[in-house]
Amino acid sequence: MKHTKKHISCAIMIVLIIIFDQITKHLASSVLKDGSIAKFIPELVQFRYAENTGMAFSMLSGARWIFIAVTVAACVLVAYYMFSNRCKSLWLYWSLGVILSGGIGNLIDRVRFGYVVDFIEPTFVNFAVFNIADCAVTCGAVSLIAYLVFDMIRDSKQSKEKKNG
Repeated sequence: MKHTKKHISCAIMIVLIIIFDQITKHLASSVLKDGSIAKFIPELVQFRYAENTGMAFSMLSGARWIFIAVTVAACVLVAYYMFSNRCKSLWLYWSLGVILSGGIGNLIDRVRFGYVVDFIEPTFVNFAVFNIADCAVTCGAVSLIAYLVFDMIRDSKQSKEKKNG
C-alpha cells in the first residue's frame, strides 16, 4: 500500500508537469508564433516563440525519429524502474519522475509537430530558448546528480566506518 501511494502521487506530479508544459507551449504558439516578443521580467527573461528540431541548443537538428526512439526507450526504462518498486530512495524516485515528465512533454511535441516548441528566453545572457519540459529535465538532472554525490559520500563514510569499526 505504501508503494501505491507513492506511485499515485508521483504519477499525478508527472501528469501535472506535462499538462503545464503543454498549456504553456500552446499559449506561446497562439500568442507568439507571429514573431512577437513578450517581456516577462525586463532585462532578465522574455517569451519568444521558437521551433527546435534538434536537442539542446539545436544540436543534431533534423534527427526527429532518432530523438523519438531514444526518448521513448529512455522514458519506458525510467518508468519501469520507478514503478516496479526497484527505486528505493524517494529522492532518486522523485528526481527521475521530474526528468520523465520533461522527457514526455518534449516527446509529445516531437511526435505531433516534428519539433519542440520553445519560448523562454533569458535576456541577461546569450543562452538557448527553452520550455517547461526542458526546465523539468534540467531540475531533475541536477537533483539526480546531487543525490548521486550525496549517496557516494554516504557510502564512502560507511565504508570507512566499517574499516575502522
